[in-house]
Amino acid sequence: MPIRSYEDALAFWFGRINYEQTGMPSDLRALKLERMQALLARLGQPQQRLRIVHIAGSKGKGSTAAMLASVLQAAGYRTGLFTSPHLCRVEERVQINGQAITPSELTHLMREIENACTSVEAAGHGPPTFFEIITALGWLHFERRRVEWAVIEVGLGGRFDSTNVCRPRVAVITSISLDHVQQLGPTLAHIAREKAGIIKPGIPVISGVTEPEPAQVIRHIAHQHHAPLRELGTHFDYEYFPGRYTPETWYWPRLRYTTRKAPMASYNGSWAAARDYTLNLWGRHQAANAAVALAVVDCLREQGVVIPETALVEGLRSVRWPARIEVVRNRPVTILDCAHNRASMAALVQTLRDSFTWRRLLVILGCSRDKDIPGMLAELAPVVDAIYLTRYSASPRAADPHELAQHWPGHAPCYVYPSPEQAWKAACSAAEANDLICITGSVFLAGELRPIITTAPLATRPATEPAQT
Repeated sequence: MPIRSYEDALAFWFGRINYEQTGMPSDLRALKLERMQALLARLGQPQQRLRIVHIAGSKGKGSTAAMLASVLQAAGYRTGLFTSPHLCRVEERVQINGQAITPSELTHLMREIENACTSVEAAGHGPPTFFEIITALGWLHFERRRVEWAVIEVGLGGRFDSTNVCRPRVAVITSISLDHVQQLGPTLAHIAREKAGIIKPGIPVISGVTEPEPAQVIRHIAHQHHAPLRELGTHFDYEYFPGRYTPETWYWPRLRYTTRKAPMASYNGSWAAARDYTLNLWGRHQAANAAVALAVVDCLREQGVVIPETALVEGLRSVRWPARIEVVRNRPVTILDCAHNRASMAALVQTLRDSFTWRRLLVILGCSRDKDIPGMLAELAPVVDAIYLTRYSASPRAADPHELAQHWPGHAPCYVYPSPEQAWKAACSAAEANDLICITGSVFLAGELRPIITTAPLATRPATEPAQT
């Protein structure tokens, strides 16, 4: 049926196979990039007229994409940002200069995509999926709105991801950790091989991967493609200075970024002068992501792209990336986060220890059943004073909270609630002003609770930042 309204557009889109809801197929080759290429061919290949930075990684790719988009926007470029999944509204996936695509724009473009999908199916390629459609729509929107830079986050893996039909100016791999092991493989080396599938012949690569095994895989694939490689810890590095938050006042984290003086892909040369930046996101892991984003900027500058230092300062200081250790309420301090594997949960716990104080830590947690549930809970157990387990309604992959409770290894009380709102109300009833409530485990849980939580005023101004050493 032809698309006539926004509701028709969503019905057409959400009626497609959606692996975010059902879980990815065990063999990613079933995703068939040929179908994505056929769809884009019928739309005029919009991705070929865009300057793209392509970002993959087990964690940190969305944050790095948001930072880089913020810097490019501060430099005066009309900047597109494509990310997934969304937090509260599907339109959040496709943004230009921080503004999500409007329902009317989405509806108009979906009409074109519907016709292209019909042609693709008639040619025997099979029906395009939910993610293939939004990827094509994002590129079409960016091309029509004449964005000057498009920052594209990979959905899953890299090699067979729908976004991997572009030729970027820079390819980025932020990190490698154990996640989606059924699809990507059981070891860090397997996962690195899939992520490194975005590397293209001759295209520069920026890597934030520091673990020896996956780093070696990335080096090997970059060498095969004659792709210049710049690595965290070898060609660029950072120091992290934690920020501090209290209900009365706060100061933001800072990082000190350094690079080698030698040309790209050389392992020699002394360290250049350090550059210091304030970061509008909490956590050492975000400082690592920022260092990767800064290395991308250095690479773009080498290609002749004008990005003044003031844009780096302003872009990192003003970047917004909701539900990443986001303070959404003040008394008790309430943090919204979407850590969803063991590595990101460890980063969350470390950040809480570095930058926050509490009398009791109350955690609300819901996650997908295909995650490393014992590993995630093991990271939380040493610091949690009470945990409220629940199940979000946004995805059928949500784990049963009673099953989550069976894996809880801590001595702290463990409560089970059928809905996130009930868990939230229970935690609020138990919390006192100097406690800390942390909501974590999934972007689906964060997206379901964020509209419910009333945001209280934060501190009126930052404290004087301590001297950096």
